[in-house]
Amino acid sequence: MLFNSIEFVLFFPLVLILYWGIFNRYSEKLRNFFLLTASYLFYGWWDYRFLGLIVLSSVVDYFCGISISKANSQVRKRLFMGISLGANLGVLFFFKYYGFFAAELAASLERLGYLVHPSTLNIILPVGISFYTFQTLSYTIDIYRKRLQPTHDAVAFFTFVAFFPQLVAGPIERAKHLLPQFAKRHQFNYELASNGFRQLLWGFFAKVAVADSIAPIVDQIFANSETMSAAWLCMGAVLFAVQIYGDFSGYSNIAIGTASLLGFDLMQNFNSPYFSRNIREFWTRWHISLSTWFRDYVYIPLGGNRCSKVRQGVNVMTTFIVSGLWHGANWTFLAWGAIHGLLYLITKPFSKKQKDTPVRINQLPAIFLTFALVCFAFIFFRAENISQAFQFIGRIIRLEDGISLNRIVETKHVLIGVFFSSILFCGEWIQRDKRHGLDIGFTRPFVRYVAYYFIIFSILFAFQTDRIFIYFQF
Repeated sequence: MLFNSIEFVLFFPLVLILYWGIFNRYSEKLRNFFLLTASYLFYGWWDYRFLGLIVLSSVVDYFCGISISKANSQVRKRLFMGISLGANLGVLFFFKYYGFFAAELAASLERLGYLVHPSTLNIILPVGISFYTFQTLSYTIDIYRKRLQPTHDAVAFFTFVAFFPQLVAGPIERAKHLLPQFAKRHQFNYELASNGFRQLLWGFFAKVAVADSIAPIVDQIFANSETMSAAWLCMGAVLFAVQIYGDFSGYSNIAIGTASLLGFDLMQNFNSPYFSRNIREFWTRWHISLSTWFRDYVYIPLGGNRCSKVRQGVNVMTTFIVSGLWHGANWTFLAWGAIHGLLYLITKPFSKKQKDTPVRINQLPAIFLTFALVCFAFIFFRAENISQAFQFIGRIIRLEDGISLNRIVETKHVLIGVFFSSILFCGEWIQRDKRHGLDIGFTRPFVRYVAYYFIIFSILFAFQTDRIFIYFQF
């Protein structure tokens, strides 16, 4: 089920009414069972056949977590940790990477003179598999590291894995933060709910008014990249950066706002990343739940920065390349990860830890430079293949002439997309020290209601049914 669908518009209010009006009167276990049922319905609406994968992941990690904790030897702990890793990563590899590696192996053998016909199944990628497998893996890894005690409440754990607001595209929550919230008795909190509703609105604005308005323009530019002028190709790279941010941060804000309306607190996943002053800071603001996951479970175990400079560089590159691979089975994602790794290492000596320092107007040159580097890397992320990415960049470098965008896209659509994008970033600049752009609960009523009506009107104006979220493919 998509957030931006008629089904969700009917589903979520019904869940809220039943949750607060009926089930919150009963025990935590019954309340969690209701949320679990709603979450399975939410996911199964997309494709019920893949519900078995979520159940499998939940069962394996529930029992592995308890077994790791009870194990009386390191060998047994490693055995159950290995089962958890093997089950989760095995399922992830099969559905996400089998076809890619089978095709690449066949191509390599063919170049050596061996004709191979690989058995490439028509495998459908289950929505959200990369997110919930990482979420459950962090649970067993933290128990193995003795940083977390396992839960014996199966219903709470299954609900933690399948919690519908963040099931499909994050944030990737840690059990230490989210799991205890299923053991608490939630009381309706008007302040939390009202801020959650504002965040939900801001997320819908970013997704529907910004990302969905820009998407057709970006699609046309990349589809015709071999004939577009260099100026429009530059515009395409910038617009894709805006599109993917509006799309993904929009999903995260809808998820966080939805959870808040149910009384749950989810971690912040984006913190105005395009106002970053260097690449290092960008990765503390972009997809925070994933970047911290890779920091804690890949970079630090490799040695982190507690080793030689050369080894640190290898650790950074490995982490970014694995991050690229997480996004999909395509060389373009590996290239995107490697480019960010190189940019991180090249700019690190000139970067300061600025995450907690306020962004100021006199830092705009550094912000624009960082944004330009991010847009450059995103060309590889969006391109169909490596050849298209290099051709795209080559035409920009050579300042190639070509067709203008207004020959394939109406000017008014471009202006609408740019207008809504400007509103998004102006709002985020003004609210850059807040958790989201519509965090205006303490401003004057007149300002609040003008903002609310404008946002709602914009969403209704730009609404397109069932426009899929970009990160569903990951």
